[in-house]
Amino acid sequence: MRKPFVAGNWKMHGSKAMIDSLLSDLQVNEDALKAVEVAVCPPSIYLETVKTKLLGSSIKVGAQNVANVSGQGAYTGETSVDMVKDVGCEYIIVGHSERRSLYGETDSVVAEKVDLIAQAGLIPLLCVGETLEERESNVTEKVVARQLEAVIDRVGVGAFKNIVIAYEPVWAIGTGKTASPEQAQNAHAFIRSLIAQRDPVVAANLIIQYGGSVKPDNAAVLFSQPDIDGGLIGGASLVASDFLAICKAAGEACSE
Repeated sequence: MRKPFVAGNWKMHGSKAMIDSLLSDLQVNEDALKAVEVAVCPPSIYLETVKTKLLGSSIKVGAQNVANVSGQGAYTGETSVDMVKDVGCEYIIVGHSERRSLYGETDSVVAEKVDLIAQAGLIPLLCVGETLEERESNVTEKVVARQLEAVIDRVGVGAFKNIVIAYEPVWAIGTGKTASPEQAQNAHAFIRSLIAQRDPVVAANLIIQYGGSVKPDNAAVLFSQPDIDGGLIGGASLVASDFLAICKAAGEACSE
């Protein structure tokens, strides 16, 4: 059985005081998280602070983004995968809808980043999903397939043994709207079937998270779907009690 994975994407939120309070609350309740893999993804400027605070904890740390070039060089404002690895992160979010829409990251750029992350021995947390216009035009599967196939063409399906996919309908991110359990499950099942066409074993073990206004009151019904293996959590990950409740729901869904 796939162990559920819940990751908190803090986006551009955080301060030293906030980090100390939030992580202290999570660590106090860490025994309740044993049934689920948990990670937090703060802004890059706080990665070292978060990693230090979580020394000895089972909670992992991920970065929100990485440059599509490795090593060092004249790329002002960028952070390389080598730097993220040096800090001790295990995960890197890549292809988030905000990176695609606000910063113009193409499928090709996302695939380049996945390749660099995988080569570094870290785990890409690959985001895919459709806009409201695309859903209403009934091209959700076409869009998601295009996004995934760009990565498959670059790294091969075997690399997905060490890739987490997050399905995030763009119209449900930060809007308060959530895909219905049936909509989310259908998208997740499609993703798994697309990978299964190339490698059924990889597909069976693939972790596919749902991201899009997950909250304590809808987490259980979402995570009870057979192909939803946890969540990529935005705003609710900034409130310890909410994030813990979501993690608990993921663990309980796995045990049923």
